[in-house]
Amino acid sequence: MCDLLWSDPDDRGGWGISPRGAGYTFGQDISETFNHSNGLTLISRAHQLVMEGYNWCHDRNVVTVFSAPNYCYRCGNQAAMVELDDELKYSFLQFDPAPRRGEPHVTRRTPDYFL
Repeated sequence: MCDLLWSDPDDRGGWGISPRGAGYTFGQDISETFNHSNGLTLISRAHQLVMEGYNWCHDRNVVTVFSAPNYCYRCGNQAAMVELDDELKYSFLQFDPAPRRGEPHVTRRTPDYFL
């Protein structure tokens, strides 16, 4: 389960060791083989910060969707959601963080595995 949740797409082919310390990295060859073997056209994933809220990779075989705007009150990123219609056609809804009301209570150090 850990490998499934923590593995990230990478520009290098094949499998690699993840710099997060958990999971692996996987290349376009892996995502294409996985999609083909399972009759899929897309892997939609999360759990990785992307500044525009979503990001395509691996020739549009994989999309990362990140739904936490201004992550940890310091990243300045947009967030996004995927909207599916009845025919499974998708679109992305991007949004900015809500205006801040006062100072958030934030711990002094964010663990590296959250970034």
